Amino acid sequence: MNNKSLVDFKGKKVAVIGLGIEGRDAINFLLEKGADVTLFDKNEVSDLNFDGIDKDRIGIVAGENYLKGGLSGFEFVVRSPGVYRFIPEIVEAESRGVEITSAIKIFFEECPAKIIGVTGTKGKGTTSTLIYEILKSAGKDVYLSGNIGKPYLGLLPALKEDSWVVLEMSSFQLMDMKVSPHISVVLNITEDHLDWHKDRNEYVSAKANIVKYQSQSDFAVVNEEYETSRNFANLTKAMSTLFSKDKLEAKFKEGLLLRGEHNLENIAAAVTVGKCIGVSEETILETVRNFKGLEHRLELVAEVDGKTFYNDSFATGPQPTIAAVNSFTEPETLILGGSDKGLDYKELGNAIAAKGNVKSVIVIGDTRKKISKALDGEGAGINILDLEYSPMDEIVKKAFEITPDGGVIVLSPGAASFDMFENYKDRGVQFKNSVAKLKSQLL
Repeated sequence: MNNKSLVDFKGKKVAVIGLGIEGRDAINFLLEKGADVTLFDKNEVSDLNFDGIDKDRIGIVAGENYLKGGLSGFEFVVRSPGVYRFIPEIVEAESRGVEITSAIKIFFEECPAKIIGVTGTKGKGTTSTLIYEILKSAGKDVYLSGNIGKPYLGLLPALKEDSWVVLEMSSFQLMDMKVSPHISVVLNITEDHLDWHKDRNEYVSAKANIVKYQSQSDFAVVNEEYETSRNFANLTKAMSTLFSKDKLEAKFKEGLLLRGEHNLENIAAAVTVGKCIGVSEETILETVRNFKGLEHRLELVAEVDGKTFYNDSFATGPQPTIAAVNSFTEPETLILGGSDKGLDYKELGNAIAAKGNVKSVIVIGDTRKKISKALDGEGAGINILDLEYSPMDEIVKKAFEITPDGGVIVLSPGAASFDMFENYKDRGVQFKNSVAKLKSQLL
């Protein structure tokens, strides 16, 4: 990481593909550097969010055929995370000498601060936020960014050599990285986004970039409970420290507000990072015990007539849903299903059957039949209700009706949300609103 820019963008023709959070961040950064910026986006102009951008200072190519004219006329292409690295238009531009980069790659080049990168199939947001809170409690000049927190390029003016930046890093961002963080945190690597990556090997290879380019003065904090994650310790020159929930000291497991066995893995990772940096155990412990977790991650919503609702809408794959199932001993009603990312639900079916306390499962959305099939036989004795694409009010009402007193109702879909909702946040908010509506009706 450098405190002097490696690239002079002034007067350079730069294409930015995708107007998401990172796209807007990149556009503002590049305009400030004097670049000639053109935005490319598959959505129509009327559907794009230009908040915070001087639209008149950029070129815009939008719509279904937005890349038809190619990208060869540019000196740089800045790829947003949701844009696959090896689409033909990007590959062709690269073959003609165009430099392919991204907002995260530019940030690593420009950032004077020490970077803590966190990756994994699930738990990135919770772990990143807890690390941030530990460092903040220790009086560090620390910033939270990546998929959560503030856009990172916009942070650059505030950063100094003694600052810390905690980045939640996805496979989309890591895919073509050639530099790694000072401290790399590797959580559970299973599988996800197989609708985006060509296969699991590509997904794991992208994740591995978080440690691949570290030096001997860096640190790798690695979850030893998963074989793929554990193997990452062999891919780095950094000092590797292995963690697990089983090795986590008892005091860090007691008096917690954060629920869920799986969250002990996230706590173990954050505690290990805090110790690497030299934060006192007293500060780490106090922060861990006061940490409430994040919205849409096993979030306690409300108790309604002796039945408790939890919002775990962020669970967009089977693994986090398995973790949610294992977090409760009370009689449980699960709400599962959503859009299909090509994931296998057999392991989830086995986990639900083995747990024993799941009494009912409501399946919804595109994956409902696939999930029902995974439960068939494995989940003998479980009441399965197919509510198809019902409104959330109806889903919540039915879940309440079939759950016994003292039970829990958990929205932990194990699937993406785009078949019925804008995104996982919209799904979670609708769930919470429906619970609130139900509660008011019963008063």
